[in-house]
Amino acid sequence: MAPPALLPAACLACTLAMFGTGLSDLRQMFTTKSVENIQFLPFLTTDVNNLSWLGYGVLKQDWTLIAVNTAGATLQTLYILVYLYYSPSKRPVLLRSLLLLAVLAAGYGYFTLLIEDARTRLARLGLFCSVFTISMYLSPLADLAKIVRSRSTRCLSFPLTVTTFLASTSWTLYGLQLHDPYITVPNVPGIVTSAVRFWLFWRYPPGQDKPYRALHA
Repeated sequence: MAPPALLPAACLACTLAMFGTGLSDLRQMFTTKSVENIQFLPFLTTDVNNLSWLGYGVLKQDWTLIAVNTAGATLQTLYILVYLYYSPSKRPVLLRSLLLLAVLAAGYGYFTLLIEDARTRLARLGLFCSVFTISMYLSPLADLAKIVRSRSTRCLSFPLTVTTFLASTSWTLYGLQLHDPYITVPNVPGIVTSAVRFWLFWRYPPGQDKPYRALHA
């Protein structure tokens, strides 16, 4: 069953808006010519996630997945390259980036050379993408616990919370329309964690806190 035209458009717009929240980090790197207070790992893990879902979209011939994750992977790769350029310690960043390439090459070899059946290949890649996405959504839980203890949301980004909620909701509905659990299931934690963040913003308003660095999803 093909989803209504509005739903793919919502997935595209909301997800690109979520990826676009990283542009503030890009602008800061260009302005300060440094990577101080900017985390590298979120760029790397999001790039892996985008490239994995891009592969799933290609196998499934789903142009919504292909378009969104092509744009996402392009943005994240740009963030990585700019971070590498301005980083004073290039060796660790380069090693992590090379490790990413090695993992992607190994994954490509496994899914294309060792699994001949197309349906099995799609199912296993979908399972990998789902597990990886769920782990990304759940990874900030420790930070949320710290916010409850400190009673301060100064380290949370409200725009990122809003766009994550909208993107997760859009993809959940998209997966339900396609009857694809590999799309539906991993986006539910995104809705839940976003709802928890909304509650934290309501419970502990930022108030007059000093400027903060945003936590990445």
